[in-house]
This record gives sequence, structure tokens and C-alpha cells, in this order.
Amino acid sequence: MRASKMTSRCSRTSSGSHGRLLWLLLACSCVAAARAQQTARTDPTEAAALNTILGRWGLRASPAWNISGEPCSGVAVDTTDVDNNPNINPAIKCDCSYNNATVCHITKLKVYALNVVGQIPAELQNLTYLNNLNLMQNYLTGPVPSFIGKFPMQYLSLAINPLSGTLPKELGNLTNLISLGISLNNFTGELPSELGNLARLEQIYFDSSGFSGPFPSTFSKLKNLKILWASDNDFTGKIPDFIGSLTKLEVLRFQGNSFEGPIPESLSNLTKLTDLRIGDIVNGSSSLSFISNLTSLNVLILRNCRISDNLATVNFSNLGGLTLLDLSFNNITGQIPQSILNLENLGFLFLGNNSLSGSLPNVKSRSLNNLDFSYNQLSGSFPSWATQNNFQLNLVANNFVLGSSNNSIPHSGLNCLQQDIPCLRGSPEYSSFAVDCGSNRSMTGSDNTFYEIDPTNTGAASYYVTDQTRWGVSSVGKFNEAPNGSYIIYSSQQFQNALDSELFQTARMSPSSLRYYGIGLENGNYTVELQFAEFAYPESPTWQSIGRRVFDIYVQGDLKEKNFDIRKTAGGKSYVAVYKKYNATVSTNFLEIHLFWAGKGTCCIPTQGYYGPMISALSVTPNFTPTVRNGVPKRKSKAGAIAGIVIGASVLGLAALVGVFLLVQKRRRVAQQQEELYNMVGRPNIFSNAELKLATDNFSSQNILGEGGYGPVYKGNLPDGRIIAVKQLSQTSHQGKSQFVTEIATISAVQHRNLVKLYGCCIDSNTPLLVYEYHENGSLDRALFGAGQWLEPRLANTLRDHFRNCKRPNLSS
Repeated sequence: MRASKMTSRCSRTSSGSHGRLLWLLLACSCVAAARAQQTARTDPTEAAALNTILGRWGLRASPAWNISGEPCSGVAVDTTDVDNNPNINPAIKCDCSYNNATVCHITKLKVYALNVVGQIPAELQNLTYLNNLNLMQNYLTGPVPSFIGKFPMQYLSLAINPLSGTLPKELGNLTNLISLGISLNNFTGELPSELGNLARLEQIYFDSSGFSGPFPSTFSKLKNLKILWASDNDFTGKIPDFIGSLTKLEVLRFQGNSFEGPIPESLSNLTKLTDLRIGDIVNGSSSLSFISNLTSLNVLILRNCRISDNLATVNFSNLGGLTLLDLSFNNITGQIPQSILNLENLGFLFLGNNSLSGSLPNVKSRSLNNLDFSYNQLSGSFPSWATQNNFQLNLVANNFVLGSSNNSIPHSGLNCLQQDIPCLRGSPEYSSFAVDCGSNRSMTGSDNTFYEIDPTNTGAASYYVTDQTRWGVSSVGKFNEAPNGSYIIYSSQQFQNALDSELFQTARMSPSSLRYYGIGLENGNYTVELQFAEFAYPESPTWQSIGRRVFDIYVQGDLKEKNFDIRKTAGGKSYVAVYKKYNATVSTNFLEIHLFWAGKGTCCIPTQGYYGPMISALSVTPNFTPTVRNGVPKRKSKAGAIAGIVIGASVLGLAALVGVFLLVQKRRRVAQQQEELYNMVGRPNIFSNAELKLATDNFSSQNILGEGGYGPVYKGNLPDGRIIAVKQLSQTSHQGKSQFVTEIATISAVQHRNLVKLYGCCIDSNTPLLVYEYHENGSLDRALFGAGQWLEPRLANTLRDHFRNCKRPNLSS
């Protein structure tokens, strides 16, 4: 194939007005080159090393490049882009120009996201011509071998593996290196100063990698650096001033370390920056003035940086490209400039937890739909835009007076969450409360604790107060790596060590700050119990298992847990309940529980935007004998009380009977439906509705793949890593149970490489659900009846007749 292509290319080159002699010379040279390509063979030492490496990892060579046992063939030597082709994995690329085009050397090796287990084999050092090595998203353990420093490497990625030990200084010998990715590993010690020798380096990623100590001063020599990710390590000392001399930088991330302030003013030289993220400075004081020159910024996060400044020192009109601005958890003073709310591209603005004063600006841009001004000193009346309800606005813990002029504010309960918490202040009504976080149903625990529902779909800047003004919740932050990050997550599995497993099947998650409030509590000492369980990290040796969730826990403003890790507390296990109890004193009829993300933990395992505080349930109980009736109205008379008890008992009894009857009927109906399925199609895999909700982000509209007469089809991700397509029977669909069963039977019976597999179904939801293998290549009906038909004619005709006549196809003829 390669020879014919080359001959064709040579023929085209020789056409035109060239002389006959020139044509003959070109033709001969092209034929010679084509024959050389046909006879070129992989270096035998490298071929043996490659086979040994793949064997150690339990992999096989791909037929796309290992044609007839020759590694350097097929896509390994043509122009196919194997990096962006998931169907060619593992993959290699070769250069066959050596020894008069008779010898091929392996120049690229890709083993991406295959969950290979083991260490980096010593045989890898025999691939001496390797200039591109991608081993991302596997389960490679042990140290990085020093021999990697001998390669003519340009691209090296070892990210998202549990590699350990110190990083070998020999990596500093890779002077041709353009990109180095070692993020999300378990390294120890300091970054080798020798990395400063990589003068051609443009990209370096080592976030969440375990490094500590000072930032290497030799990095000042990396003048070609464009991307630097260094978040979630334990770097100490000051952010180096020389960072400001790396003027080609476009992305800089320095969150979740132990840097001291101030932020160097030299960063004002980085005028090409489009993404700047600095956070979690441990001490010192910083200014904002350096950002005025950074006119190329799209994302600016200076969160929890001990900034003591006034917003007026920055001309925000020069930062017109900003889409996200986060200056929260600092000590910024003064008023909010109108120029910030005028930015036409700004969609997310986080200014919470500062010392801002004055009133809200009168105008905001149409794009600005997520605004957090919580925990400031703002006051006055609300501008007209604040009375709309098509965006999120968090104004918790300010000094707004909610009188007659502010009645149009659409957010109920705000008056109870202003500073000094005026609701029920001095006249408490409650002595306890409990919440099933993220759940849309209440339940009574095994200890008779009543857990209230908490279904509110909080987002980037939101809060909620119950109708009874008993408790509230506030959440701020954006999952920056995921445009549709989930704030409520689900699991249908059973949890170990759990007194009430159902409490852990939903959880509330936040990318920045999550607070729960107890309102109108009787003053005294309380026990606060927080319940957690991690359920997205598998315990099997896969890259998904190396994720870490880390956050801080405050109760009544006191730090109770620093760098709290749910799974680590559970002995390294997922699906294990973790209970944390703390003593707290209520003195102003108000309690605050604060879960805070300080930049620690992985950002994107098992999916993008999976990080930050997470809680399954909480309860607050008194350590004293209450004198309030815990929300029960006061008695007016004995007769009224007796009548209320009798009527209440009757209603409860009737409701209980109705509930039991409906539950029994539902269980019988589900069991009957299952039995009918079993009788007609065998025993398909049955998924629960909760399991498919988790997989599809609660059937989010963002995950819709398409919609037909049957109903919408959603893309989803199962916990085991399978990507699925979930077909949901629409309420308006004319298809009934027989068609539903027919489709299960048909697809189960048909096995073909070009047909998607049916993984199973779900019948415990309001509408039946079918779960298929996810396919990138479009719909079945298009393949059968549309352009570009790729099924064999006999199979296509059989299936076409079946779908028209709703009969099971006979494929035996």
C-alpha cells in the first residue's frame, strides 16, 4: 500500500512539461524508494523489547500496525494520527529511513488509559529512538527509571498513575523535551533542579504529584514555558519572583500549596496569560495591582490568597476577556465597581468572604448569571436586576434590610441568613435537626432520628432555607474543569459500616464552599454528627482508584479537620460510612457547619470536576434537656390537644395503610414485570433507576444524544468505566410493554460487530429504560437505511424487515 502511494505521488510529480530524461530519473528513484519501504524491517532488538513490554502488561499488538508480525507496518508508518484515535491503542509510530530505508526504529509508544498494572519495564530502555512516550491513565507503580533520561524525548507523559519515589534527576538530560506530564502521581521529595536544563520545554504538568520543599530556582531558565501546572503539592517559601520573567506563560496554576505571600508584583509582566490560578497562601499580605496589565486573561482565580486591597486599584475595563473571576476568601475592602458587572464576557463572579461594603451596582451584563457576594458588609436596597429569577445570586451574611422596598427579591429565606441572623433570635423554637443531604425524600434513621429532605439543585452561587425556617444551606463555586459539574451525586450500592445505608446513596458536593445552618436553636451545648462515604473511586487497581478528595471542616468557625480525606479515614476503602462527631456551643440561637476546599486533592478522577467537599447526612442533637418544643406549636387547650392527637393519629394511621398498600402494589408490579421479562427474553441485566440517574447526571439535558419516536437517549458513565447510552420511553410514545420486551428480545438475539450491545434494562422507574453500549458512529437506523450503509445486504434486509413488521428476525437462513 505504501509503495503504491509513493509511486502515485512520484507519477504526479513527473507530469507536466518535464523532459523525458527527468521523468525517467524521477520514476526510477521513486520505485527504488517504494521497494525500500517494502523491505524495511523493525530493528529486531526493538521488536523483541516491544513484545516483552506488551506481554508484561497483558497487552497485544494492534493488527492496525502489527501486520503479519511486523510491528513497523500499517498505521505505524503512514500518516494516521494514532494519538487521537481511541481504536488504535496501544499504538506505535516508526521511522523507516535508517540504513538506506531498510531499518525501522520505534519513535512513539502510546499505552493510554488501559489500566495496565505493573512497573515500567527495564526493556523499555532498548527503544533508544523513542521521542514520544504516553503512559497516561494506567496503574503503573514503583519509581520512574533513570534510563528515561537517555531518550531523544520530545513528549513524555506519565500522568495519572500511582508512581512513587523521587523523580530522577536524569530527566534533566532530556534537552529536546517540549512537554512533560507527571501529574496525579505519588512522588516524594523535591522537584529536581536539573529540570531547569530543559530549555525547549513549553508545557509542564505536575499538579497533585506529592512534591514538597521550595520551588526550584533553576526554573528561571525555562524561557519557552507556556503552561505550568503546579497545584496541590506542598511547595513552601514564597512564590518565586522569577516567574514574572517567563513572559511566554499562558497558563499558570499555583493553588493548594503552602506558599507564603505576597504574590510577586513581577507577575504583571505575564501579559500573555489567559488562565491564572493562585490560591491558599498561608501568610503574608498581597495586592491586586499586578493584574491590571494582564489584559489577555479569560480565567482569573486569586482565591484564599490573603489579599488586602481595594477593588478600585484595578481597572477592570481592561480585562474584557474575563469569563470567570474569583477573588473570594480574601480581605478585599471598598465598594464593588460597576466596571466589573459591565464585563460582557463574564459569566461567573465570586467576591464572597471579603470585607466589601456599600450597595450592589445598578447594572449587570446579560452574560453574568452567577454572582456570589456572600459574607461581606453590603447593605442598601436591591437594584432591579437582583429581583429577576433567571440567574444565581448569593447574598448570604450581609447587612441588607429586607423591608417593604426589598419584598420583590425572589430568594425566600434571605432575611434569615443576613448578619446577626435575625430569624428566631432570642426566641428559639428548635433543639435539633437532621438532613439527608441531596435527597428528595425524608427518612427516619435506625436511632429514630428524622432526616429531612435536601433536594435543592444548588449551583455556583445559591442558598436555601426551609419553609419552617429550621435550617438552611449555602453553596458557592464552579467546577472549573467540568462545564456541567454535578452538585448532587448518587449511588445505588449498599454501604459498609452504615447504620442506615440509604442515607449515603445521595450526597451534596461543592467545588469551593458548602455551609449548613441551624436556625432558631435553643442555646446550649450540642453534638454535631457528620456522615460521609466516598463512592466514586473503585478499589480495584485502576487509574480511577488513585483519586483523592481533600477538604477542611469547620463547626461554629472552629477548624475541626484539616485536609480531611473521607476514603483515607475509611481505611482506603470506598462505600464505607464515616461518622465524625464534634461538640459545639450555640450562644446566639444559630449554628454553622462549613466544609471548605483549600485547593487540595485531585481535580478530575474519575471524571472532570470531581473534587471539593462532599457530605451524605448530618444531625445536630442537644447535650441538655430542651425547654422548647422543637417546632411543635404550643398547646392552646386540652380539648384542642386531644382532638389534634385523635385526628392526627387517624390521619397517620390511614396514611400508613395507604402507603403500605401502594408499596406492596409497586413491588408486586415490578416483580410481575421482571417475571414477564424473564419468561420472554431470559434474564437480562436489570439496572436500578438510581444507578442510571448517577450515570447520566440525573438524566441531564446536557447528556442527550438524540431523540426519536421512542423517547430521548442519554449518554452515561457507569462506575466500572463503561460508557452507555440510555434510551428512555417517552410518556407520549405509542410503544407499550410488548414493544419494549420485543426490543430487548431482538437486540439480545442479534450479535454482530456493527451492532451495539444491549447491556440491560430498568423497570423500576416511571418510564422503562434500555441500556446500550455507547457507539460513536451514529444511529442504527441511519446505518440500515441511510447513506453510507455499512451492514452486509442480507443482514441489513433482515433487520429492515424486522423493524418494519415488529417480528423477531430469523438469522439462521
